[in-house]
Amino acid sequence: MSRAFTIGAAFLLASGSTLVLAQSQPEDLLPPGFDQPAPTPAATRAPRPVVAPAPAATRTGPAPAVPAMRPGEVVQALPAEGATADAPSLGSGIDLSRLPTLEELERMSTDDLDELFGLKPKVDIPPGAQRGMERVGVIAPEEGGLPIYSLAAQPARLVRAALAGTRGPLVSRWGHILLRRALASRLAAPEGMDPAEFAALRAGLLNRMGEFATARALVQDVDTANYSPALTDAALAAYVGTADLLGACPAVRLLRSAREDTEWRMTAAICSAYAGEATNADTDLRRILNTGKAERIDALLAQRYAGAAGDGRRSVTIEWDGVDKLTPWRFALANAVGADIPERLTSGFGTYYALASATSPMLAPEQRVSAAELAARRGVLSAQAMVDLYSQLGDDLADGALSDTVQNLRSAYVGTDAGTRLAAIKAIWGSGEGDPYGRWVLTASAAARLDPSKDFASDAAPLIGSMLAAGYNRDAARWASVAPIGSEAWALLLLARPQGGQATGGQFDDFMGDDGSTKQLKSRLLLAGLAGLDRMTADGANAYSKELGVDFNRRSRWTQAIDGAAAGRNQALVVLLAGLGMQGEGWQQMTAVHLYHIVRALNAVGLGAEARMIAAEAVARA
Repeated sequence: MSRAFTIGAAFLLASGSTLVLAQSQPEDLLPPGFDQPAPTPAATRAPRPVVAPAPAATRTGPAPAVPAMRPGEVVQALPAEGATADAPSLGSGIDLSRLPTLEELERMSTDDLDELFGLKPKVDIPPGAQRGMERVGVIAPEEGGLPIYSLAAQPARLVRAALAGTRGPLVSRWGHILLRRALASRLAAPEGMDPAEFAALRAGLLNRMGEFATARALVQDVDTANYSPALTDAALAAYVGTADLLGACPAVRLLRSAREDTEWRMTAAICSAYAGEATNADTDLRRILNTGKAERIDALLAQRYAGAAGDGRRSVTIEWDGVDKLTPWRFALANAVGADIPERLTSGFGTYYALASATSPMLAPEQRVSAAELAARRGVLSAQAMVDLYSQLGDDLADGALSDTVQNLRSAYVGTDAGTRLAAIKAIWGSGEGDPYGRWVLTASAAARLDPSKDFASDAAPLIGSMLAAGYNRDAARWASVAPIGSEAWALLLLARPQGGQATGGQFDDFMGDDGSTKQLKSRLLLAGLAGLDRMTADGANAYSKELGVDFNRRSRWTQAIDGAAAGRNQALVVLLAGLGMQGEGWQQMTAVHLYHIVRALNAVGLGAEARMIAAEAVARA
């Protein structure tokens, strides 16, 4: 992308008309950075001062005699000149008057002693093994990541606003998957942005998306000595989200004084316990509990966690009496130590806990599967991960919906004939409530194994939608012969196939005539997808846009930014802006204008497969 565009795009985003997010009643949900960009932080840290050694004192007389040393002798250095009896010091310059009493020493950890004497934190990474911050991420371009320097020439405030402004979930499963891939890519920081801030913004967004494991992998690609306060917070949130408190210990012990909140102090105590300082950790946690600085349940969970590193002579009973809500800290520690959380606290818990449960390997499959459908619908779990999870459920399940789903999933794969397998697939689709898309993800592979048949033509659309939920577009394309022109199955294949062809006016008229969605949402989204992929003539798209009340020429700061990024062939910037424009709880909040610009921009920068999957998903789920 040219520098002229990047400066122009930044100015455009900083001042102009309001951006509407994908919703039926547009409103400006852009972050403050788009209107009043915060000052760009310094991109580099101040160099560490180098202290020159003091010059040796000159002598005028003969040198004093030095006694000869025998092998193995150790001669202690004399106290520095000027030391007095009131303020003795060691040869290293440590003031002995500051030494604590023996009782205080017993309660101190090694980190406390380092802080007391002003010693620098211990960094156990040799200089040759320390990692640079030029590029941070876990997916290299040759592994499917985006180009390393995609954002290097972009203004910091533009990238910062796009990352910080994506707060809610994405309506599209495929949009979520694509954004996760971009955030995890090995990327160089934008011009004028500290690499630690760039990593913190990406990890923070991954945490908000429920991608805690990916966020943890990202922060682990940065040496803890290079952590900023914001990156420290994002890292701790990722470790809590994965119930991996010990993973945070390198940062917590190195940056011990970075925070003063109680959860940070309890984490520090847990880390001390696993560093061999069980007595000090127990003392710290007792003090936190007795002083009331933490809720009793939090301190008890921390004591149970820390106690696993000690001699095990002291048991901790977890008492949930009086606890009226869950917190990420409580949820993580309870899962980590195997403490049962009362059902009154877990019934109907929020999205955060559902996504954390679905990806927590320490939980039983029966506990994870209750949240897996949401995770699959969002894009956190793949189709293969869903099948693997259900495969872990044994045959000894109590009769009920879950047991029926397991039996039907088995029949969907190994049924004696195609009719039996299709019946099992349809039974899984109807086994839940609300949006069935998560169950479509579960049955994607089984649907792809079915051979096309005119007997199954009435079920072609959901079968194709299920296959496309996992990206089986080649298997879905086999159903073209049983997809009537103008049907939903025809529309999905027209959007999803690499060579989809052109939609004629008569074909689109047939689709609109059968569209029973609210305010013909399916037709508007199909038109947006076809226009974005150039699978309808410009005259046809203009005519139908007027008929459906869609104005593809409407401009906003967001549309101009994503179109400009596409013109500059910048994949990473297009993906970040696409994520910003796909926020919402459901496809009813997505406008055809936003979908058109997203699909067209992705297709223009070489992400045509993702563009087709997003367009097909929109029609299937609207």
